[in-house]
Amino acid sequence: MARGLIPWGFFRKPLYIQARFSYLHMKYLFFSWLAVFVGSWIVYVEYSSYTELCRGHDCKNSICDKYRKGVIDGSACSSLCEKDTLYLGKCFTAKPNSQVYSGSWGDLEGVIKCQMEEAPHYDLGNEMEPRKEAVAFNKPTKGTSVEKFREMILNHLKAKVGDQANLADLATQVLSIADANKDGHISLPEARSTWALLQLNEFLLALVLQDREHTPKLLGFCGDLYVMEKVPYSPLYGISLPWIIEVWIPTGLRRSMDQWFTPSWPHKAKISIGLLELVEDVFHGTFGSFLMCDVSATSFGYNDRHDLKVMDARYIVPEAIFQEDIRQQRCDVDEDCVYGADCLTSCDLTKHRCTPEVSRPNLAKACEALKDYILRGAPSDVSEELEKQLYACIALKGSTEQMEIEHSLILNNLKTLLWKKISHTKDS
Repeated sequence: MARGLIPWGFFRKPLYIQARFSYLHMKYLFFSWLAVFVGSWIVYVEYSSYTELCRGHDCKNSICDKYRKGVIDGSACSSLCEKDTLYLGKCFTAKPNSQVYSGSWGDLEGVIKCQMEEAPHYDLGNEMEPRKEAVAFNKPTKGTSVEKFREMILNHLKAKVGDQANLADLATQVLSIADANKDGHISLPEARSTWALLQLNEFLLALVLQDREHTPKLLGFCGDLYVMEKVPYSPLYGISLPWIIEVWIPTGLRRSMDQWFTPSWPHKAKISIGLLELVEDVFHGTFGSFLMCDVSATSFGYNDRHDLKVMDARYIVPEAIFQEDIRQQRCDVDEDCVYGADCLTSCDLTKHRCTPEVSRPNLAKACEALKDYILRGAPSDVSEELEKQLYACIALKGSTEQMEIEHSLILNNLKTLLWKKISHTKDS
């Protein structure tokens, strides 16, 4: 009878608990191992990407080696290579051939940029500017006079932006920059550094727009390593997320998240006016026309006064150079005729060559980049008209003379609409 009073579950329970504990233990070990494996793999991939992309110290060593040999010279050479007062900070490099670092130069904060590639070629899939020659910094040659160097600069500028009436003024500005130590003479090493910089779209644009507020100031250079003024706030909008989180976020939500951490609407209006003014400056400007081939938030930033600044000008290219090069591009479909993210032409199927005219003007691309940014939080009394103007702007096509008139009309309407709303506030 006593044996019957003891339930069999009493003996089976410890066995069940043991089995349950063993299962949980194995599950915990499995997921712990999986987390360690995935974490290690992510660290390895990130480290590999960093070491492949971030080669700023190799660039510095190469530049300083040439400076010590007397091949190049510039206003930043001594600080970079002798005094060690110009430091490379955080790496922001996106492509190995163009190194980008934050930097400090005494009391100045800046951005240091340095070129790494060596094969000279134009590649529409990458960047429309020549790379370093196999023997770097070999122009001008020894014995070249200042007048001959001036002629070289004029011919180069003419090839880049066309035969403009005031290229002589631009050449004078280049010679002024070349005299890095301001002693009234241009040495051969200084001339070689300046010539190397002239090959870069960003440096050329900084020259063209130096009297405007849209490009950061050039602080100094050494060879084709140069230091630009730091832009405090960049990109224009958007938040950076780890890629493992990024893939799980729906596109609509991601676009909304990009607008979470932006300035007040009046400040956004002033920044937007800056982008519209930049479009105006590069469209049939003083030194020819430029095409904006990557009008994305990452290409722009702004300062404490909410003035727009160009962060990456590699894809703002002279129209003449773009048309000359893309004519030579072989194609089977229109998608073969693209440079950067935004400069698309059509494919002439009879010749299998790209046509030179872009399908969308700079203004249409700028309005598309601004649409979500400026409409979010817009005052109710301007939001409807603003949306109407933006969509009319985005719909612009081609670059015929009639379209240029419409282009100017929409540009002025947008600027006027935004200025009227903020002109009476301190934000203007």
